[in-house]
Amino acid sequence: MSNDDYQLQEPFPELTAPTMVVMLTGWIDASGAAAGALSTLEEACTSRLLATFDGDVFIDYRARRPTMELREGVNTHLIWPEIQLKVGRDADGRDVVTLGGPEPDAQWRRFAETVAGLAVELGVSQAVGLGAYPYATPHTRPPRLSSTSPSAEIAAGLPFLKNSVDVPAGMGAVLEHAMFAKGVPMTTIWAQVPHYVSTMNYPAATAALLTGLQDITQVTVDADELRQAATIQRHRLDQLVAANEDHVGMLHQLERAYDTASEESLGLGQSSIPSGDELAAELERYLREQGN
Repeated sequence: MSNDDYQLQEPFPELTAPTMVVMLTGWIDASGAAAGALSTLEEACTSRLLATFDGDVFIDYRARRPTMELREGVNTHLIWPEIQLKVGRDADGRDVVTLGGPEPDAQWRRFAETVAGLAVELGVSQAVGLGAYPYATPHTRPPRLSSTSPSAEIAAGLPFLKNSVDVPAGMGAVLEHAMFAKGVPMTTIWAQVPHYVSTMNYPAATAALLTGLQDITQVTVDADELRQAATIQRHRLDQLVAANEDHVGMLHQLERAYDTASEESLGLGQSSIPSGDELAAELERYLREQGN
């Protein structure tokens, strides 16, 4: 396979049935939960750079401009946005390959074919994409996970929600099909993030994604710090909501929908529910007042 589209930083390593985990920024990632999960995974696996993809081919630098490091008037360095392939190993000795960086701006099919070919070359046994989307769900309940896959058999065996909807696709969906065509099973797991905190960090969703990843791949990542941060945030959100009767009513409505899994029957989306922007603005103000 030609390597014109990427540059290796070291020879292909000897890996044992590695799992590939994919998270490319630029598409839906409410609260940055999926990017946070990939970063946590790479840190836990002590991942090292294996390859970088040709930015002149895949990245529009007018849309994703490099960062100039200016020091006392001296242009000391340019930091270019890069799509990176890394390799590492989890605490239990399982090999993990990660694909991260910005979603390509061009040549999607070419990029997907290149990544799928690399997956075969590295002996990847399965691939998992990560994502998160805003949803009318309460912060008082565990984030639910949904999944997508081009394989009906894989989808049927996953313990996550399955949706039926026509939506714009991200690179992750293209990679699912490219991987499947090469014989590499791939699925993407998505965390639901309360719509009113979707522009803020939400560690509960990041932890949920890592737990879901472990459930289907056995890749182990210690998420205790994330869960502790989620507990602290839960307390702050509880205080915010309790200070406003309308928000208390909204929360109870969301909780009923979550518990019964029947949003339509409860009429979610009606004007009586405060918008995510309204709640987010109040949360930001509350945190500023608390000195956070």
